Amino acid sequence: MDLKERINALNNVGVFLKNNCDKYAQNKDSILDKEIENSIKGGDWKDTKNLISKGRNWIIDEVKTSERRGRGGAGFPTGLKWSFMQKGSGKPSYLIANADESEPGTCKDRELMLKDPHLFLEGMMIGCDAVGSHHGYIYIRGEYFPAIKSLNTAIEELSADGLLGQAPLGSDFHLDLTVHSGAGAYICGEETALLESLEGKKGQPRLKPPFPALIGLYGCPTIINNVETVAAVPTILRRGAKWFSSLGRPKNTGTKIYCISGNVNNPCNVEEEMGIPLKELIETHAGGVVGGWDNLKAVIPGGSSMPMLPKEICDNMKMDFDACVENKTGLGTAGIVVINNDQDIIKCMARIARFYKHESCGQCTPCREGSGWMWRMLERMAAGEATPDEVDMLFDVTKQIEGHTICAFGEGSSWPVQGLIRHFKDEILERNKFDPVVKKDKNIPYLVDQHLLEKENA
Repeated sequence: MDLKERINALNNVGVFLKNNCDKYAQNKDSILDKEIENSIKGGDWKDTKNLISKGRNWIIDEVKTSERRGRGGAGFPTGLKWSFMQKGSGKPSYLIANADESEPGTCKDRELMLKDPHLFLEGMMIGCDAVGSHHGYIYIRGEYFPAIKSLNTAIEELSADGLLGQAPLGSDFHLDLTVHSGAGAYICGEETALLESLEGKKGQPRLKPPFPALIGLYGCPTIINNVETVAAVPTILRRGAKWFSSLGRPKNTGTKIYCISGNVNNPCNVEEEMGIPLKELIETHAGGVVGGWDNLKAVIPGGSSMPMLPKEICDNMKMDFDACVENKTGLGTAGIVVINNDQDIIKCMARIARFYKHESCGQCTPCREGSGWMWRMLERMAAGEATPDEVDMLFDVTKQIEGHTICAFGEGSSWPVQGLIRHFKDEILERNKFDPVVKKDKNIPYLVDQHLLEKENA
């Protein structure tokens, strides 16, 4: 019996090692799931044929019922997004997985593609069927060489066994998957800049509307999803939308992969229920803050583009979309960056601002110029060379950027600075007391240039 026959037998009979399913899921990192046989043992490709045969409307309705929100940063409902796909246009349609993952502090998608590519590719197959696409693209960060190799190997294996191409798993549609590596630009994580890059153009965001679901790749209807979003779809369909929605909190259902880095004893990726307390997440899975929880200064909860939060908020903070919004920040990609009291918080923010200044595509004047101004002002503040008035001026610069750019990159560069000023303004003012006004000696006539008096031979 060849591999395709074994998968079909598994699907038709419904035989699966249910007793080992949860155990396997908890220990997946210990198993290299690049080989499809290990993937099948772990639960992937189970009942895939039957799931697809239930039709596109059923798949989309199940994803809607699960209340699955996108895991790429925006948190838009996945099922609702799929339902936006234009139908009857006569044009081909596309599903694109955004695997660019260029947000500092985030490395969840890399682990999924590297260690369990079949989990992700099965989600791509089901997603393509749901939106009526015959060709799916995986736009991956160019630096992820091992992940690119892992995906290409898995796709070749699926194609060789008849699971990709014409009539996969006995279905009535044709499907091809293509891995496209980017050139390392942060801006290509923005969905329309990604489309431009995929078409061979300079990676710059497009004006919206029209949205990609109407006019996307090559002018055709296109849906763009994050890798983590797509990878969860098969499990949702197999276990049921109600099971998934029972995890987490209302409107913040399911699980989330949290990437914990910075001043912690054990940096890690961990999948937990949405709404888990931030303190529990760090203490239980990341080994706690270096120097203890009392040594915590601030946490960036959703990757570097989200406003930081001070310790007093982090003490009782829950990690989901709505809880973050309530505290004037965002869950983003759930890239948690922990900063303790051993660090210079202003220098940390200056370093982040420098990154965004470098990565701006330059299309919008507020972003192109404003990101540079924020970086330069923060460098002066870190060195204690700024005036107290400049703190408010810096905040005004962030507001001139926010909401005035084509894409959300400008906002993502200004929000961290706003978070710094909102919670650590006193610390900035304490360091920056520079007074540019020349204090003149009243005993010297005002017509004499007092700067010259300080020089020899004046």
